[in-house]
Amino acid sequence: MFMRLAATSAIAALTGIAAPAYAADLDEIIYAKELPVTQTVEIGSGWYLRGDLGYSARTRGAATSNLIITPGPTYTATNFNASSIDNDWSGAVGVGYNFTDYLRADLTFDYSAGHFNASTAGVPDSQKIEEYGFMANAYVDLGTFVGFTPYVGAGAGVTRVEYGTLTRDPLGATTRHPGEESWRFTYALMTGVSYDISKNLKLDLGYRYSKVDDGAQFGYDTASVAAGARGVQAYDNGIEKHEIRAGLRYSLW
Repeated sequence: MFMRLAATSAIAALTGIAAPAYAADLDEIIYAKELPVTQTVEIGSGWYLRGDLGYSARTRGAATSNLIITPGPTYTATNFNASSIDNDWSGAVGVGYNFTDYLRADLTFDYSAGHFNASTAGVPDSQKIEEYGFMANAYVDLGTFVGFTPYVGAGAGVTRVEYGTLTRDPLGATTRHPGEESWRFTYALMTGVSYDISKNLKLDLGYRYSKVDDGAQFGYDTASVAAGARGVQAYDNGIEKHEIRAGLRYSLW
């Protein structure tokens, strides 16, 4: 009987000692501090590429007069009977970034080509024009509704206007006037709507008004230079366009 009581007491004592130790081990497991968790960083989030085609419903700014040299030499301003710029089509590519769901910006390269046409007393003039522009643009997206996102925007930059040789054909004796080239300040205002084709691809349809500062257009022909003519013969009035543009924006997620 004594041996049985002693054995029972020994087992109870050992159990009492082991239980706190076991509980302590569980506490260490349950309440151990969390190990650092590696966070995934999303590379490229927010960036997008864009491409656009534009059609100018109205282009203005053609030169309205030029200086004619007369013996002396003296210069007389002579108005064209008619003048216009035919610069209908344009294209642009660029890269942009979405800062928030409502604010984005992009940098674009724009190109367009066209012709200047004029006449004075029945004498026709013709000249090619090319424009290369770099623009910084900012947009405010006004919320998305069933995939459609209206927006407004504005941009500023520079445009290189390159005029080709102007040809003038008075009574069959063609004269050639060298075209002028210059960098000019440009600004633009935009509005439109984009549509979510997929998670990463948007179709963009909008209106853009742009204005390129005025500048030199063409100089004097060889005979006029020989007679003492110097400088620029005609200046345009700044190239102003009202364009409808369509394009795609692809998000780099």
